[in-house]
Amino acid sequence: VGVETGGSNVQFAVNPATGEVIVIEMNPRVSRSSALASKATGFPIAKIAALLAVGYTLDEIPNDITRVTPASFEPSIDYCVVKIPRWNFEKFPGVDPTLGPQMKSVGEVMAIGRTFPEALNKAIRGLDIGAPGFSRLLGERREVTEAVLHRPTAQRLFKIASSLNEGASADDIFATTAFDPWFISQLQEILWMEEEIGELEIGNWEAVASISNLRSLIFTLLRRAKRMGFSDAVIGAAMGMGETAVRQLRKALGITPVYYRVDTCAAEFEAHTPYLYSTYESHCEANPSDRKKVMILGGGPNRIGQGIEFDYCCVQACWALREMGYETIMVNCNPETVSTDYDTADRLYFEPLTLEDVLNIVDLERPDGVIVQFGGQTPINLTAGLAAAGVPIWGTSPDSIDLAEDRGRFGDLLQTLGIDHPAWGVAYSAAEALTVVARIGYPVLVRPSYVLGGRGMEIVYDKSVLAAYIERATQASPEHPVLVDQFLDDAIEIDVDALYDGEELFLGGVMEHIEEAGIHSGDSACALPPMTLGRHELEQIRASTLAIAQGVGVRGLLNIQFALTQDKLFVLEANPRASRTVPFVSKATGVPLAKAAARIAVGQSIAQLRADGLLPASGDTAELPVGAAMSVKEAVMPFGRFHGVDSVLGPEMRSTGEVMGIDADFGTAYAKSQSGAYSSGLPMSGRAIITVANRDKRSMIFPVKRLSDLGFEILATQGTADVLRRNGLKATVLRKHADGIGPNGEPTTVGSILAGEVDLVVNTPLGTGGRADGYDIRTAAVVKGIPCITTIQGLAAAVQGIEALKTGHVGVRSIQEHQADLAALWAAQ
Repeated sequence: VGVETGGSNVQFAVNPATGEVIVIEMNPRVSRSSALASKATGFPIAKIAALLAVGYTLDEIPNDITRVTPASFEPSIDYCVVKIPRWNFEKFPGVDPTLGPQMKSVGEVMAIGRTFPEALNKAIRGLDIGAPGFSRLLGERREVTEAVLHRPTAQRLFKIASSLNEGASADDIFATTAFDPWFISQLQEILWMEEEIGELEIGNWEAVASISNLRSLIFTLLRRAKRMGFSDAVIGAAMGMGETAVRQLRKALGITPVYYRVDTCAAEFEAHTPYLYSTYESHCEANPSDRKKVMILGGGPNRIGQGIEFDYCCVQACWALREMGYETIMVNCNPETVSTDYDTADRLYFEPLTLEDVLNIVDLERPDGVIVQFGGQTPINLTAGLAAAGVPIWGTSPDSIDLAEDRGRFGDLLQTLGIDHPAWGVAYSAAEALTVVARIGYPVLVRPSYVLGGRGMEIVYDKSVLAAYIERATQASPEHPVLVDQFLDDAIEIDVDALYDGEELFLGGVMEHIEEAGIHSGDSACALPPMTLGRHELEQIRASTLAIAQGVGVRGLLNIQFALTQDKLFVLEANPRASRTVPFVSKATGVPLAKAAARIAVGQSIAQLRADGLLPASGDTAELPVGAAMSVKEAVMPFGRFHGVDSVLGPEMRSTGEVMGIDADFGTAYAKSQSGAYSSGLPMSGRAIITVANRDKRSMIFPVKRLSDLGFEILATQGTADVLRRNGLKATVLRKHADGIGPNGEPTTVGSILAGEVDLVVNTPLGTGGRADGYDIRTAAVVKGIPCITTIQGLAAAVQGIEALKTGHVGVRSIQEHQADLAALWAAQ
């Protein structure tokens, strides 16, 4: 190919019948698997490739981990690494979940063990999908057919557990899956081990620990199971004990993990970097120090609702605490993140984020404090268990976290504080939900408690849909109720990120959403500073944020989502942790919120942070100085990879990433964000299809008129065209897709899009979703890669963006220049 220096990726295929090896593709660059390989071996491929690119040779580059061997010494490993992708098919109802040549995963998890079963079980735990390992517990209580096993899906590994448990042979599994027989035999051994454990009936674990013969038998069996990566939860289920009882039993028997170092050389040379993984052998290489130390829990695999924005916060916290002299300990299992680089924290434990695995590390390291605020919902969900085990939680207390997460307690707090919030109720059944709706009225927003990324959220408009939702939700999460909230129509949604130290509030950023309330905050574009909020509204926001921070007992970061409708401010929810908007706010304002929050968590005050220059000397960023640039965040959607999924936005988050545009005015900043999110960006001219719901016809007139003035030809369905014509706008009528091509060849909406005759689509759905024609229009737009706008607010923003690009100057400067200008404006204010 001609690669002279740097990284490359080659993908091979092996014929399972003949052993023939062929090359599938070659990429003369680093690849997605380069990060995985780097974390799996401790050999930083991209770093080495960069040094090669500027002229070094492999023998001139020292190995950071051994400090003895050069980079030309190829990595050798004495352990097994398993990567499992993380999928989010549940976010896209109706999508074909079959895995194929187009990537559909949204993240991945990696696990390290001494054997394949150990690494596999740890990887399954790390997925954070509620699966405790490869186990009969995952099996379906019905026969798994050959057709089901033959089809590659995200669930096939677990369906194999069902099939093996039902008596299928290794040959049967091979015939339907073509998995290598070695892997199938390993999976079979895991289930045999679980069956062997299940044959025990040990009764009280304390009695077991005192009977020598039984103690020896249990010790041998449990140690074998732990060396195969079995979790305490799987062992407990097999033996008829609780997870906590198993933990107590194995600790009483002296069965605890040791930690080995990743050294790149199969232990031939000493490792100087504490990059560690757990296993159940005899010698421990961790060598914990007696320094003052803090443990930071990461977020696990990327998934919709919890991505690298939380990793950013974890890394910033690590750096801040290292600067303060703390030894930092990072726990995470995501190979894609900076937090799992071996040189980000002082000590890295590449382990699943489960209560068992975290407590094992706590037992060894004895940290002075554990911080759970930065990794998203995953570490938050561990907080109660950690606190119950006596682990010191720094920052916001476990009880305060529960106060904000528990809707009943939080609602009582808002009532006490006199802060407005949508009427709401809690339901465990359809009957209870109907009672709540009778009080607050339709439409309602329903969701399970303790979720992130809007998981399971829906806007419900009638009784039948509500009953079906409650049945699904309670089956999915029987231990948590369903929350039923009044849905606020035509409201502006506002996101606030703030810091609180127990005395002083720092309002880090106030973001105004471009889409209306009802669209998940992670999917809505937003602007900072807010475009339409006046001083009175900002003071209301400040007062409510301060009251909630005080009432909850926040120490560090706080995110609150407000809705403003008819000049009334409502609190939608509050999260006493890092939010997905923290990186955006920090880069837009030049204020490192995550670093500041980490220092507050260990006892520093906002006044100290101001004195140290980490925060502005006075004031906050709620009102940026006059002359500050406008920043716009836009979500990046994966609809192109999920054909047939409706692209209309709603309360359940679907975006897989985000981009940011900065410029002097909103229009240009918004246009930049669209160029970053979509390869084509906003069109500067051409033809625009406009077809909107009746409720949107009045508000569409002015943005569509401006679009026409900018030179766009307007196409519309009959009802929309009639309204536009009555308001003096020329519009060419297109037939609905369901009506087909007209008798004289008149085109349809979908036909025009698929023929490449349309440059912009505006389609707002009605009620719970678009009718058939709207769905077909949006799907066709996704297929053709045409910008598709599904809200009038989004249309208005797009028109401003197009106008700015056509008439204004697009500024280009570095983020460092942007933040230096902000600092100068702060100083001059």
